[in-house]
Amino acid sequence: MGFSADWLALREPADHRSRSAGLLANLAKRVEGRDTLRITDLGCGTGSNLRATAPALGPNQEWTLVDYDPALLERATKVLTEWADDARTIGDKLVLVKEGKNIGITFRIADLNVELEKVISGEIDIVTASALFDLISEPWMRRFVQALRSTPAIFYTVLTYNGEDEFIPAHPFDWGMINAFKIHQKRDKGFGPAEGPMAAATLARLLKEAGYGVETADTPWVLKPSDIALKTELLKGLHRAVMETGLIADNGADDWLFWRTSMGDQKGSRMKTGHTDILAAKA
Repeated sequence: MGFSADWLALREPADHRSRSAGLLANLAKRVEGRDTLRITDLGCGTGSNLRATAPALGPNQEWTLVDYDPALLERATKVLTEWADDARTIGDKLVLVKEGKNIGITFRIADLNVELEKVISGEIDIVTASALFDLISEPWMRRFVQALRSTPAIFYTVLTYNGEDEFIPAHPFDWGMINAFKIHQKRDKGFGPAEGPMAAATLARLLKEAGYGVETADTPWVLKPSDIALKTELLKGLHRAVMETGLIADNGADDWLFWRTSMGDQKGSRMKTGHTDILAAKA
């Protein structure tokens, strides 16, 4: 499983505007008044989740950004430094000031298949992730919830794919393409057979079974003609995934892709990709 820094940069504006403001505000209320927030971000990529979340939290924050790809962590250092009002390096830590927030960042390369319990341990206030849990299996989720329970942390994850997709205008192949894509999403992405579009529901259920109070919010990408670059890459990616399943004839899928990309910047066209945000705290 891996994602390029360019893809993460392309999706970031849609990610940020699609998040649930209500759940983020509820998270901020739950940790309000704590001296220094300790936050662990799983599968952090280039730090987009930090950039969207940190402004809503308290004045002193210590983040641990965890990813398997050292190249993404290197890019994160650069992007976060440019994002901040002030940045300096102290030892192995990147220290930022952004809009009055003091944000310390430690970068950690880790394989979450092997090191999950080590990464989620100790005194953590928040465990967070973005666009991660649809890529993993239910057994891994169970491991995650068990590790989470060993900490006092609140859990906050955003933009988990939920399969609620829609295209306007419609095409006769939409249903077949989307369903073939959902089947592809359940393939093993490195954490066992992925839950794919069922991930948010599965994760919420496991958290409730473990005694957490759980809040959810639908947070779809709603892409319009002005999002043409992102729409085009999404359509190409969906097409590639469908081709790997062998469930749709090549010519039919190719015709669908040609028609969809040609409609991408037409007035009134719209593409919705469903996501769910989750906030969970021990009841």
